[in-house]
Amino acid sequence: MKPIHGGSWLRWSEAFPPGDSVGGPIGLADRILKLATSAEDRKAFLSSVLSEVATEFAAQWSAVRQRTPAWTTIASWGRSPADAVPDAVLSEAQDRDAAGYLPASGAAGVGTLVTPLGEGGAAFLILCGRAVDPTSMPHLLAVGRAIGHGLAILDLRSSQAARTERLKATLDVAGQFARTRETKPLLELIAAEACRLLEADRASIFIWNRDRREVVARPAVGLEDLRFPDNVGVVGDVLRSGQPTRVDDTSHDPRFGKQVDAKTGYRTKNLVAVPLRGGSGEIVGVFEAINKHEGTFGPDDEESLSLLGVQAALAMENAREREDLVRSRDQLAERVTQGVQLIGDSPAMQALRATVQRLAATDLPVLLLGESGTGKEVVAQTLHFQGPRSGKPFIAVNCAAITETLLESELFGHEAGAFTDAREARQGKFELASGGTLFLDEIGDMSGSGQAKLLRVLEQKVVTRVGGSRPIPVDVRIVAATNANLRDLVRQNKFREDLYYRLSVVTQPLPPMRDRPDDIIPLAEHFLKHFSVQARRPGLSLSSEAKRRLQAHAWPGNVRELRNLMERLAFLTPNDRIEPDDLQFTLSPERDDAHEPSFDFGLMDATKEFQRDFITRAVKRVKGNMSDAAKLLGLHRSNLYRKMRQLDMEVEED
Repeated sequence: MKPIHGGSWLRWSEAFPPGDSVGGPIGLADRILKLATSAEDRKAFLSSVLSEVATEFAAQWSAVRQRTPAWTTIASWGRSPADAVPDAVLSEAQDRDAAGYLPASGAAGVGTLVTPLGEGGAAFLILCGRAVDPTSMPHLLAVGRAIGHGLAILDLRSSQAARTERLKATLDVAGQFARTRETKPLLELIAAEACRLLEADRASIFIWNRDRREVVARPAVGLEDLRFPDNVGVVGDVLRSGQPTRVDDTSHDPRFGKQVDAKTGYRTKNLVAVPLRGGSGEIVGVFEAINKHEGTFGPDDEESLSLLGVQAALAMENAREREDLVRSRDQLAERVTQGVQLIGDSPAMQALRATVQRLAATDLPVLLLGESGTGKEVVAQTLHFQGPRSGKPFIAVNCAAITETLLESELFGHEAGAFTDAREARQGKFELASGGTLFLDEIGDMSGSGQAKLLRVLEQKVVTRVGGSRPIPVDVRIVAATNANLRDLVRQNKFREDLYYRLSVVTQPLPPMRDRPDDIIPLAEHFLKHFSVQARRPGLSLSSEAKRRLQAHAWPGNVRELRNLMERLAFLTPNDRIEPDDLQFTLSPERDDAHEPSFDFGLMDATKEFQRDFITRAVKRVKGNMSDAAKLLGLHRSNLYRKMRQLDMEVEED
């Protein structure tokens, strides 16, 4: 670089050489400020500074004294003079906010210089020695100011480091809050961490109940829950103002209410309280720390408690929301479980309940077989809710209701853009049921391609969404059901044999209503009670004649038909007592072929055939008890025997 001619230049070392009488103190002030940026703490800083100051001003002793409130030496160097500097001199220097000189006196002949460490401060630099002289006071003022600035730098660094540590600790604590999901342990953790971070004796979280105009002190460390009005004490003041507050001495603060201390026997000396704000910014309570271990709470404590309060309020909201969701889930599961009952005491139902109880504890696939309306989905739900998967989803799929083109998307899900209407990604039933139970109803009506895809998922336990390539693991228990004869379908090549064996690890047939007549009345009364509550008719009941009529019915629709009948009666029957005339059964679509006599008979023979069949079913329904069969048919037992002989039926009189 080309030098500039005609100018002049000056370095710092040239302007203020170390030995120069003017530059020496200025150079010292420069070194003091540099040292303040690197010293570890006040003690190390003052130890180095005081020796240099003593050397610069030819003093035998140097010290820094501070009023707190008495005058106290906080650092010194050299040999202390025999005659201490009178406190009155320091007090006068503080009043004047000026440097001063005390001439030598006594045998020692030691002079003294004092200077404030900055303007209006309570700390002073003191120099003692035979060579100190008042002409040094201008330079001493500059050095003292530099020491004051250096101490301020150190205090700021220390404060910032402490604040950084507090923020880090607050973040660490916030992570603990996020991992604590229940309100009570969370509140205990918040209070304990506030005590630790602020070095306080106790902490309280006051939850504000606006409707009841009260606050509840939730668990303060060592205290029980307390309730009091929201317009009293420091807590009430913070709720009204929305501003933090500190009380250094509760005995002199009129806002402090002594009722809490009176109830607990605990003495509150000082405290800091900050408002708690929810996610939308509204005040939801007050966070309070009580009794600082040393001294009183300061602005840093207030800031730390405020930052901690933000995390605490959010964590409390999340915990409450989760508890509400869990409570709603549990209540819903309880209602579902109560509504899923296997009603009846017939031998068939007792055996079914015992089998279901054993199977519920396993993850074995179950194939439910039975006519339509026998309660296959109820059995599937019972298997789920009585087992270890009860807290996870129960998903039911009617395979007959899904077209072949939509089956894969419905069961396995699809990615966005997989087909024309796939505007966004969607989970399939397998993903939704993961961890729980998937009920595949009417499995016999599934298409061939659907059977192949289902078999692959059952074997590999992963699904791949339509339009996707990522395999998604699923953990699902399979319960399938059908009213078809799957073995016949396998023989006819309409159902895959390998899928049949995969589904039928356990096969459970469900008996039709006609094979368990003892369960008709318990089921009817169960459904009637349920629907009577919905219809607001709790006194609805069945007459004896109506019960006999129900038992005489063939129930081609099984339990579903009975349930629908009871629902209709609960809402439409005009009287509180149901009579036979109120029973209007729904005719089965299959009745023409299944129960009516052939037209090969004449009217007389058809009538006899119907009577024989009707009497046979009545006797079977009461398990061969002829007296009960006669009552069911509205006859005397002797008349029933006579009628059976007329119809050429076998009669075994007892």
